[in-house]
Amino acid sequence: MPASEAAGHVHKVVRKDKDDLLKRLNRIGGQVEGISRMVADDRYCVDVLTQIAAVRSALDALGLKLLHDHAHGCVQQAVRSGDGDHAIEELMKVMQRFAR
Repeated sequence: MPASEAAGHVHKVVRKDKDDLLKRLNRIGGQVEGISRMVADDRYCVDVLTQIAAVRSALDALGLKLLHDHAHGCVQQAVRSGDGDHAIEELMKVMQRFAR
C-alpha cells in the first residue's frame, strides 16, 4: 500500500503528459532489455556499464519531472487547502528516497 494511502490520503491525478511519461518508460524498458541481451551476448563490460548509466540517467530525469510536477501540483494544492504540512513532509520523504 502506498504511503499516501496508508496515511489516509489517496491522490489520483490525471496527467496531461501521461502519454509522454509512458513513452519514456517504454524507452527505458527497451534499454533494460537491450542490456539483458548485451549480457547474454557477452558484450564488452564497458559497453554494458555505459548502457546502465544511460538507463539511470533516463530514470533520474523521469523522477525529477515527476517530483517537479508533484511539487507544483499536488503539494501546491495541499498548501492552499490547509494540508500543506503533511504534503511537504511526504514530499521530503520521497525526495530522500529518490536522492539515494
